[in-house]
Amino acid sequence: MREDFEALSRIGATPEGGVSRPTFSAAHAAARKWFLARAGSAGLGTHIDAAGNHSAVLKARHAQDARSLLLGSHLDSVPGGGRYDGALGVVAALHVLLAFKQAGADLPFDLEAIDFTDEEGTLVGLLGSKAIAGTLTPEILEEARGGHLALVAGLQQAGLEEERLREARRDPGSLAGYLELHIEQGPRLQREKVQIGVVTGIVGSRSFRIVLHGSGGHAGTTPMDERRDAGVAAARAILGVRELIVREFPGSVATIGDVHLEPGAFNVVPGLARLALEFRSHDAAELDAMELAVLAVIRSSGKAEGVDVEIDAAGRWQPTRLDPGMCDATERAAAALRLTTRRLPSGAGHDAQALAAITPSGMIFVPSVGGVSHDPRELTAWDDFVNGANVLLGTVHELAGP
Repeated sequence: MREDFEALSRIGATPEGGVSRPTFSAAHAAARKWFLARAGSAGLGTHIDAAGNHSAVLKARHAQDARSLLLGSHLDSVPGGGRYDGALGVVAALHVLLAFKQAGADLPFDLEAIDFTDEEGTLVGLLGSKAIAGTLTPEILEEARGGHLALVAGLQQAGLEEERLREARRDPGSLAGYLELHIEQGPRLQREKVQIGVVTGIVGSRSFRIVLHGSGGHAGTTPMDERRDAGVAAARAILGVRELIVREFPGSVATIGDVHLEPGAFNVVPGLARLALEFRSHDAAELDAMELAVLAVIRSSGKAEGVDVEIDAAGRWQPTRLDPGMCDATERAAAALRLTTRRLPSGAGHDAQALAAITPSGMIFVPSVGGVSHDPRELTAWDDFVNGANVLLGTVHELAGP
């Protein structure tokens, strides 16, 4: 398994020690090609669906028309990301299939290791898993993050057709469940010295594009008390949102992760500011309350500087509860290996939140060193990687029954 992980990590490797495999890039295509070739060479079945999801399959030996238990994650990455996010889950899933194949196990379901398309959202977040779940709507495609034209171009590059994406939908009755092994991407497991995280749910999110319309002017001749400075309004908004969340919504998070001032010069008062705002919570009612409060802060920040405010919704997903039975099976598998566990929610989005709408879904976390993710410094100790893979295998065994 380590040899395979290292081989995969060389595809799209960056000088800083991470990987850069944005969806449908040459490196992403090479990683997916490696995955199918590795599975095929080991005697597993392989296929690619209409949404570009790549799968390796171990068929049940005696069960006719068996349902499929999906295991997996994603091989795409953020630009300049880490080696473990997504890839750990795909490599471990592949080796779970190989372990059951080598053992000649008689499972009651087909096992499928799956690499989902565009989990990270280069084009459409969770594109592949939403397609399988049947929740990929024309509206979602039209509002692709990089623009609809970029989506169409990316699909064409990968040999996919927008009109056929929804053909990837699976009948819920054909699925036995979904399990995803993933790095935590946060510090809790390492901080508490816990070996396995049993994920109870996945956070919900709202995101908005904010445009602040002020007035440009000469930086030397426009008096301070006569300015409608979009940059100052943006600064008020950033600090105001932070203070609001810390004060009124402890346990939740909000981020203004991109700020662009125009015209962007030393000697010009910014007349325009563009902001990317996102906030997350595990509670749907709290998300609604946060939206009202956060947007009120944005508007008041603009008003204080005499700046007009334009707010457009950019995306949302509801909090997702994962299957309690999957949690129980994971805990039993970890206990059999004498590994410590902790139930915890996920603060990041994952393909499991799409699959949970149609089939019992669970997630297994392993510790992230320093809680670092989406960065070349991302690291999970190899022993923790192995622990996670063994818990994934053990959970499948639990679900297979006596």
